Amino acid sequence: MNWYRPVAVPTELADDLVTGWTAQVGGAHRLVPDGCVDVLWIDGGRLVLCGPETSAWSFQFPAGTAAVGVRFQPGRAGSVFGLHTAEIRDRRVELDALLGSRDSRQLAERIDEADGVDAKLAVLGGRVRSWLTRAPSNDPIAAAVAELLRNDPSLPVGALAERIGVGARQLHRRCLAAFGYGPATLRRILRLQRFLRLARQPGAPVSLAGLAVLAGYTDQPHLSHDCRELANASPRELVGRTLRDDIP
Repeated sequence: MNWYRPVAVPTELADDLVTGWTAQVGGAHRLVPDGCVDVLWIDGGRLVLCGPETSAWSFQFPAGTAAVGVRFQPGRAGSVFGLHTAEIRDRRVELDALLGSRDSRQLAERIDEADGVDAKLAVLGGRVRSWLTRAPSNDPIAAAVAELLRNDPSLPVGALAERIGVGARQLHRRCLAAFGYGPATLRRILRLQRFLRLARQPGAPVSLAGLAVLAGYTDQPHLSHDCRELANASPRELVGRTLRDDIP
């Protein structure tokens, strides 16, 4: 994505944030679910909280539209904003609904006045840091779920509950509150993201079947099914490079 530039977050915030980012948007773009929540500023003074997605979604802006944002780690944004994260699933929410119109307007004005996207991101990042300072700690069950599924994206939900030491119903409730959906959906999304990371690494295998197994899928058809369900695209379309089909 040459219109989008990730910006590393400070080490001390790595447990809370995935990345900052700047963008010069133009035309239509499609985004794939990643389990995260973003807060972003869009040229013209809009401040938006983008909830966790369950399927790919598209957006379009005039050429040269500037945007900056900060991406929260999966499961973190709900505690920061005092939300049950399922309330913002598959939604984009104007930030004044959460901060109040006065605070949201003042923040938007400060970002608007900053010179260049890096300075704008610094203003937004400073406010996010202050939110994190005042926010309660992350739900330890949510943190454990995210860690276990990142390390083993094929882990069954029952085994996940057993390792954490909670019942299946409690696990589901805590995941809804933290991630916006249950552990099975989170697992599918994190597994898809794992596939994308593996496939885009230099020297990655060109075999779809091999990549599928490395990412935690049962086989290549399982990978293709999830790509269609979650991203409305084939594995090749998502990765953007040549991959060998191992199914006759």
